[in-house]
Amino acid sequence: MIVVGVDGSRAGLEAVGWAVREAALRRAGVRMVHAVPKWSMEMSETVPYAEVGRWMRECAAGVLAEAVERAAREGLDVAVESECLPGDPRPVLIESAGDAELLVVGNHGLGGFRGLLVGSVALGITGRAPCPVVMVSGAPAVADDTDEAAPAGPAALPHGEVVVGVDGSDGGSAAIGFAFAEAALRGAELRAVHAWNHLAPGAGFDPIPVIPEEGAERRLLAQALAGWRERYPSVKVTEQADRGHPVDVLRNASAHADLLVVGSRGRGGMTGLILGSVSHAVLHHASGPVAVVPDGWQQPVLSQA
Repeated sequence: MIVVGVDGSRAGLEAVGWAVREAALRRAGVRMVHAVPKWSMEMSETVPYAEVGRWMRECAAGVLAEAVERAAREGLDVAVESECLPGDPRPVLIESAGDAELLVVGNHGLGGFRGLLVGSVALGITGRAPCPVVMVSGAPAVADDTDEAAPAGPAALPHGEVVVGVDGSDGGSAAIGFAFAEAALRGAELRAVHAWNHLAPGAGFDPIPVIPEEGAERRLLAQALAGWRERYPSVKVTEQADRGHPVDVLRNASAHADLLVVGSRGRGGMTGLILGSVSHAVLHHASGPVAVVPDGWQQPVLSQA
């Protein structure tokens, strides 16, 4: 099952379309979840301002109906269900994804500040959900720059490439496995990208630059992929090892990719952080869908067409 959070925003509807297409590849169903304040579902019709709660429930029903319609417009044989749940969207979505293969959300909801690149809900669940989270960007803005969803057209033609960020960390293996599985499902090529800069990992305050040996960095990349090639022999792999800031390198490498995959934590982050700095920055600056895979995630066996 793929769970997708919907809120009536343009990005939320794009997330529905992406989730349905992904579900068709995985031969899975889609569950669309919309969250409303708890009081609006518990309010009695006899109390003052009961019409406010009734209005919120009617709006929620409209949001879900629009999402169901958007899913149907993909024209795919995918079982779709929808549910309105009480509570804050972040814990609601995290709990709903307890047995999900994927949790999919739009990068921006209706309640976000326009100056922010990623909404609070998307950031709030990434790194905390029990399964990989895929963040999908909204369609180009309509002429009047409102949050009205643009009409859904045919799905964009695939580029045939999945990009995965490789940092050599123990937790990064989960992201690599997820990326290989996605590439196999899509019949796409995989670009494994490793980037390093002129400072040693974790030495941001060290004034003395450390220049890693390029050969060592390329060996790190090859070692990280070892074993995965044998498990997915049909996937063509391109190894890319570049000197530069990881965020810049990944953003450029994934400019025309169908999906960018990163781990939730890197090897240079502070242990108290839920989401690594590179993953956090990639969510803000990537141009296409981004999958953030939690450390230790066990990729289920996916049926291939």
